[in-house]
Amino acid sequence: MKKIIFIGAGYMAEALIQGWIKKEVLTPQEIYVINRSDKERLQFLTQTYGIHSEFDESTYQQADIIILAMKPKDAVEAMQALQPKLAAHTTILSVLAGTSIETITHYLGDRPVARVMPNTSATIGMSASGIAFNEQISATQRTQFLQLLAAIGEVIEVEEDQLHAVTALSGSGPAYIYYLMEAFERVGTQVGLSKDTVRLLMTQTLAGTAEMLKQSVEEPTVLRRKVTSPGGTTEAGINALELHQFQAAIEACIKEAEARSRSLAKHS
Repeated sequence: MKKIIFIGAGYMAEALIQGWIKKEVLTPQEIYVINRSDKERLQFLTQTYGIHSEFDESTYQQADIIILAMKPKDAVEAMQALQPKLAAHTTILSVLAGTSIETITHYLGDRPVARVMPNTSATIGMSASGIAFNEQISATQRTQFLQLLAAIGEVIEVEEDQLHAVTALSGSGPAYIYYLMEAFERVGTQVGLSKDTVRLLMTQTLAGTAEMLKQSVEEPTVLRRKVTSPGGTTEAGINALELHQFQAAIEACIKEAEARSRSLAKHS
């Protein structure tokens, strides 16, 4: 039986825990979680998922994988406290935005480290994850991590520097889509539909569009033009988006998020 310890009990940790248990990749008995101060949060996770939140120092020595999932601002302090407890064989998986492998090995020693940027859709097995490895990761460990992430969605191996872009795109991506849905619901009610009707129509529209992009060999530009009849309603809407510089806003959004990830890395 594996032993996996989460250091941190936030929403990303919960998304991974829920996704892995739901997909039966891990059992609750294999998962341990610790949080610096929020005991109510730990109680919620243990009661909801049946995982462990109370364990002694020997558990760290037996751990196969330590998952760094604390707030980035708490990372250095947490790693300093963690370092003396680790066994030589323990592998580190970090979900911390902006905290480099170099920083992790500085505090936790020269050991196998993987950095992954999943998103909260891991909860339902639909994450989009980018992962990077250091040179100490063995072929077996690489396969193990790829299988863990593939169980909760799509995973792609990237260079570590590319994780800044992954963070900005798919890591933060769900928030952008939820923000878009907020706008759809607000305007949909303004033009006479109920919020529930807008939610139903637009969630299906988003799901269908995503599936079309996955199945089609055509570029998004071509697919868009097929929906946009000259002089029609879609063209009128696209014209309004161009007037309000929609694509420029998206570009600014991603670049700002990517720059923030790089800034966090410099100060970690």
